[in-house]
Amino acid sequence: HVTKILSSVSCSLTSSAMSTHTYANEVKLFHKWTYDDIEVSDDISLEDYIAVKSKSAQFVPHSAGRFQAKRFKKAQCPIVERLTNSIMMHGRNNGKKVMAVRIVKHAFEIVHLLTDANPIQQLVDGIINASPREDSTRIGSGGVVRRQAVDVSPMRRVNQAIYLITQGARAAAFRNVKTIAECLADEIINAAKGSSNSYAIKKKDELERIAKANR
Repeated sequence: HVTKILSSVSCSLTSSAMSTHTYANEVKLFHKWTYDDIEVSDDISLEDYIAVKSKSAQFVPHSAGRFQAKRFKKAQCPIVERLTNSIMMHGRNNGKKVMAVRIVKHAFEIVHLLTDANPIQQLVDGIINASPREDSTRIGSGGVVRRQAVDVSPMRRVNQAIYLITQGARAAAFRNVKTIAECLADEIINAAKGSSNSYAIKKKDELERIAKANR
């Protein structure tokens, strides 16, 4: 009985120790980029779905967290890690997370050199700008299929923006002398500026234009 009590006490102690992470030095991404002054300012609805608060701070975007185990759990996944996961797509890159982490690291270095800003903030701004606010869905009744404009939920907006940014970078780097890191950096910078040179911004505008026509 005593051993049972002791084991339960030790379990509770370890779980409480695990829940409060304390580090000797400040948690910075790749030991360089701070999470302290990151703001999700332009769009209040996306605040809960872009995880950049100090709770989501990490040294490397490789946590092996189980964010697909439950619905909506991925909203708590740190945003840089979600970008990393989105890079390892298209069969030949599946599961190569260390490679994806390296690409993100290089891309962030390039973003900082070109903009002199915190690359995490640039990524957050890019995701806010590249997320479509309105989309169209297919409504079929009696063999007649038409499209109906619908609002997009904040969760899907973040998902779509991350997907479009990485897809644009992948398409730009394919059969090109530019590396994927350079293309990803360009995509993030252009998306953060809201420039139409960005693949993600172009796609977003196109989706919103089609939805407007189908209201």
